[in-house]
Amino acid sequence: MDYHHYRTALAETLSQSELPFPSSEYQTRLDNVRVAMMQRGLDALLLTDPADINYLTGYHTFEVSVHACLVCTPKRSVLQVASIETGAAVVTARVDEIIGYRWENLDEIITPLADLLHPCQQIGIDGWSSGLRVGVMDALASTVGKKRFCEAGDLLDAIRIIKSNAELEMLQESARITATGLDAAIAAIQPGMTDNDIAAIGAKALLENGSEFMSLQPIVTSGHRIGVIHVNHKRRVIQPHEPVFLEFGAAYQRYTAPMMRTAVTGEPNAELSATQDVCRALFESLCNNMKPGNTFEEAALTADTLLAPQRDKLFFSGVFGYAVGAQFPPSWVEGTGYIAKGQHRLFETNMVFHLPLCLRMPGQWGVGLSDTVVVTEQGAKPLTNNDWQLYQASDTPAG
Repeated sequence: MDYHHYRTALAETLSQSELPFPSSEYQTRLDNVRVAMMQRGLDALLLTDPADINYLTGYHTFEVSVHACLVCTPKRSVLQVASIETGAAVVTARVDEIIGYRWENLDEIITPLADLLHPCQQIGIDGWSSGLRVGVMDALASTVGKKRFCEAGDLLDAIRIIKSNAELEMLQESARITATGLDAAIAAIQPGMTDNDIAAIGAKALLENGSEFMSLQPIVTSGHRIGVIHVNHKRRVIQPHEPVFLEFGAAYQRYTAPMMRTAVTGEPNAELSATQDVCRALFESLCNNMKPGNTFEEAALTADTLLAPQRDKLFFSGVFGYAVGAQFPPSWVEGTGYIAKGQHRLFETNMVFHLPLCLRMPGQWGVGLSDTVVVTEQGAKPLTNNDWQLYQASDTPAG
């Protein structure tokens, strides 16, 4: 059968059977977006980021490398996916219409989209979205008219960054699974094992306890490699008396609550212990200042004052926190908000951030500790359960 018959057959038996939330949750989200569209004079919103589409419809698939988009108007929502993804769309998405294109024939993308957008005079897009392909945008601009498109990426960001109670439940479940994976991995650390061994133990625990495919696989580095940001396990043998860095994030209904921990094979030296103390002080400062009415920058500047004595010695990314929620590979970073200098948005209740406090001595070592936290009236409260200590692993070689 072709993909049209495939879609019809699934619709008769499994339509919307894997929606992560009740229909009312998606209707509330759509209503909020449509109010924002009306306030900006938008006739349509063209969304191409997998997480944005998921937020408004529930649509999810592990194949996020092919073009997909959602056209949202005041009256309709239309999801366009590749032919191989029409089944996932039927099962997971709440939309008014699903249209497909043969994934081997990209020419079939433009005409149906142009037909949908032709009546619309003002069309909002997220020009910074990784899902917005230059070829698609150029073809639509030529067909519909370039002047009809305007930047509106912040419209949905402002809505997504504040989590509903249902979303917080998903993040709490992710936090539980994340902790289980980290506990299993960190307890297994011994000199003579490789960073891959530890990552494998952690991944097994994450999957066994309910994680879906993760937006980022478990991160494990040791010794001098911790001093390089964003490298991962690479068969390195863990040595006695050195740190091991772990960062995990389980996915539950695509929601991820990440956490970092650092272990030491043997007794931590004074330098590692002092760096752990700085990380904890930064965390406490941030949580105290992440209150409604304060700006992201204010929290960052207060933390940065604590970091100042170490700034010339240790590398820090400059971002004290970033929003998290429902995401897809290659990252669990939501992209809707960052706690950093120059970020003037106000904190609001039920915003959720990962606070990745990792300080690195380039080429030598590093200490990373973090929690995922939710903003409350009293400040930020952890969803994950980090103890903010260096874990003392065995210094006895494996085997």
